[in-house]
Amino acid sequence: MRVGSFVLAAQFPGQGQGEALHRAVRSAEVAEESGLDSVWLAEHHFVPYGTCPSAVTLAALLLGRTRRLRVGTAVSVLPTVHPVALGEQAALLHLTSGGRFSLGVGRGGPWVDLEVFGSGLEAYESGFPESLDLLVRWLREPSVGADGERFRFREVPVVPRPSEALTDGAGPEVVVACTSPASVRLAAERGLPMLLGMHVGDEEKAEMVALWRRHARAAGRPAAEIRGAGHVSAGVCQIADRRTDAVETLVKAMPGWLKQGLDAHVTVDGRARGMRDPVAYTELLCGLHPVGSPRLCVDRLAATSERTGISRFALLVEGSGDLAATEENVRRLGSEVLPHLR
Repeated sequence: MRVGSFVLAAQFPGQGQGEALHRAVRSAEVAEESGLDSVWLAEHHFVPYGTCPSAVTLAALLLGRTRRLRVGTAVSVLPTVHPVALGEQAALLHLTSGGRFSLGVGRGGPWVDLEVFGSGLEAYESGFPESLDLLVRWLREPSVGADGERFRFREVPVVPRPSEALTDGAGPEVVVACTSPASVRLAAERGLPMLLGMHVGDEEKAEMVALWRRHARAAGRPAAEIRGAGHVSAGVCQIADRRTDAVETLVKAMPGWLKQGLDAHVTVDGRARGMRDPVAYTELLCGLHPVGSPRLCVDRLAATSERTGISRFALLVEGSGDLAATEENVRRLGSEVLPHLR
């Protein structure tokens, strides 16, 4: 089992953006010190829900500050960037880090980001498969051209070529955030592992893994690839000596962050959007994920792995909103939980 942290660089009420980013960087450094396997970095634009606008840029910083930790994006929002530009950045990080970089990509939402970056609503609603295929080709082939609906250009060499220097001959891992049967099928047909969100529980994640396997088999993907797919389960982790204390920490801090962060999202076309109740959502997360004593956290992670077949985790550890408490949470995860899972 491989356990990592999920870092949003969340801006809690009363905090500055620099404070949120400092906590994000520091929590990743402590993750390496504490023996975690990975850190996964979220990306958001124009909202305090997450203050990191470029997950690949922050990944570059953290890869330079660490020596063992795998660093991934969760996710780079593909509709707001050119897939070749993102592919070049991923190749650069893959080669210069010795293969420690994972590229997670997703559709994002119908946010004003699409207007600001000029990609338009169509890039979100229908353009994701074309962008994903072009990105994967860039990371796997020596030269690439395009003749699609959104991207058209003559064939050009891939420089740097991500599969050239490392012994496995493969480029960086690509993981796809999946929230619907359509996105599960998209990932499965390409043999790409899924990142499954923290808002769904074990039963739904198990169903999505089973659906992925069915689509992958139907698409003729190799059996070994299907068996070994490294899906990632996102969740929340808060450790305390008693479960009530861990829950209290999150219920005190997270609703304020969730409310101001989610309220700040603006749709590009003015469509209505539903909002979760911040307190109810926090309580839901506490019930789904490893929130409580170290023993409870061990049991909860083991149970999720057994029920879903997923062995990789990206756990939100900054739910207290406090730097010192976040560092302690990560250290306890490394010293009191991980040894019982390996």
